[in-house]
Amino acid sequence: MASGILVNVKEEVTCPICLELLTQPLSLDCGHSFCQACLTANHKKSMLDKGESSCPVCRISYQPENIRPNRHVANIVEKLREVKLSPEGQKVDHCAHHGEKLLLFCQEDGKVICWLCERSQEHRGHHTFLTEEVAREYQVKLQAALEMLRQKQQEAEELEADIREEKASWKTQIQYDKTNVLADFEQLRDILDWEESNELQNLEKEEEDILKSLTKSETEMVQQTQSVRELISDLERRLQGSVMELLQVKSGKKMENVTLKKPETFPKNQRRVFRAPDLKGMLEVFRELTDVRRYWVDVTVAPNNISCAVISEDMRQVSSPKPQIIYGARGTRYQTFMNFNYCTGILGSQSITSGKHYWEVDVSKKSAWILGVCAGFQPDAMCNIEKNENYQPKYGYWVIGLEEGVKCSAFQDGSFHTPSAPFIVPLSVIICPDRVGVFLDYEACTVSFFNITNHGSLIYKFSHCSFSQPVFPYLNPRKCGVPMTLCSPSS
Repeated sequence: MASGILVNVKEEVTCPICLELLTQPLSLDCGHSFCQACLTANHKKSMLDKGESSCPVCRISYQPENIRPNRHVANIVEKLREVKLSPEGQKVDHCAHHGEKLLLFCQEDGKVICWLCERSQEHRGHHTFLTEEVAREYQVKLQAALEMLRQKQQEAEELEADIREEKASWKTQIQYDKTNVLADFEQLRDILDWEESNELQNLEKEEEDILKSLTKSETEMVQQTQSVRELISDLERRLQGSVMELLQVKSGKKMENVTLKKPETFPKNQRRVFRAPDLKGMLEVFRELTDVRRYWVDVTVAPNNISCAVISEDMRQVSSPKPQIIYGARGTRYQTFMNFNYCTGILGSQSITSGKHYWEVDVSKKSAWILGVCAGFQPDAMCNIEKNENYQPKYGYWVIGLEEGVKCSAFQDGSFHTPSAPFIVPLSVIICPDRVGVFLDYEACTVSFFNITNHGSLIYKFSHCSFSQPVFPYLNPRKCGVPMTLCSPSS
């Protein structure tokens, strides 16, 4: 209500010429009031056009000397300028200057104005339109802008999600790399510790052997020196004696032929030179072993009537049977076995027809063994198995073995001239394995053997294997009484 009264008062003190609040108001005899500047300009124009002055509102003539300042209106305008409209009077749909509804839009100034603003000097001559007409156009533009902004928002959110995903990926990758670095350096430390211990043991053994030999040589030289000293003492005594004593010397020639046995020496320039291990190569071996160990399967053996091997209750340990003692003619003792076709070879229970598979076998303290992969064996082929005649890939065997505790070999197909006998490939193994890893890649047609005792180094690899039927893990403890054991993945 109060804001309505203020709007009405504001209309009463608005200049009819400039449509703004009166500035230095002047009143005419007719009662209308105008801004001093506006009335002065109107007076000059009227005098030029008509030769007399008239009120711009009612057209009644007036005399310039009758114009008087309107102090009362000036005070009202001043107070009105200090008064602030209530929130209702400050609504955006009313003009701040005139209190009229904002129904027009000025194209030049880009403003929403009222009808009084349109008639003011500020907007005179400008193109104005009803707000409803312009609103539809602006609504279309703003809707298009809104859609574009929503697309930008969606794009920004997707980019933000991509950054978060990439951040998480990098964090995971860095953590994975950190783990690998820690593992690699831990392996390096293990390698260095092992190499250091092994090298120190070799040096201690070398020292022991050399000092033992030198001590023996020293003892022999002491004995020789004492013998020569005794001969010298005897000759000096005889030379100082009588002629008869001198002529009675019977060992003169023997004395002349005395020779010293030179001790065994060990030139330092012929000593074994220590060379630092190839850590990079060892790490590559470790990585290869770590990779194949991801395919570790829990292998056990399957008892059968063909093999006479002794199997433990958990189906992991395989050993050869104890020989029987029989007596021949004249009480001669012989060791023999109950099974005529003596065969200690045995298959694993797992039938492999595809994929990658890995397992490890403990062969520590054994002087002989054979292990690897077999495509299955038949009873009538067992008579020659202990002669190694059947251990060939063409018969379904991809195996390596150890004999006499040091000779490690792989068995390949026999030559054209001796097809029945396998071609034995001697393997250069620096450290005799106590534990052997077997990796079978069925699709790649390969069988690889790793020396776990020597940091997982590759012992031998069969390539281009012909797997025409299911294959099985194969173990043969030979005639060595020490068992061989299939290791569990958790060991």
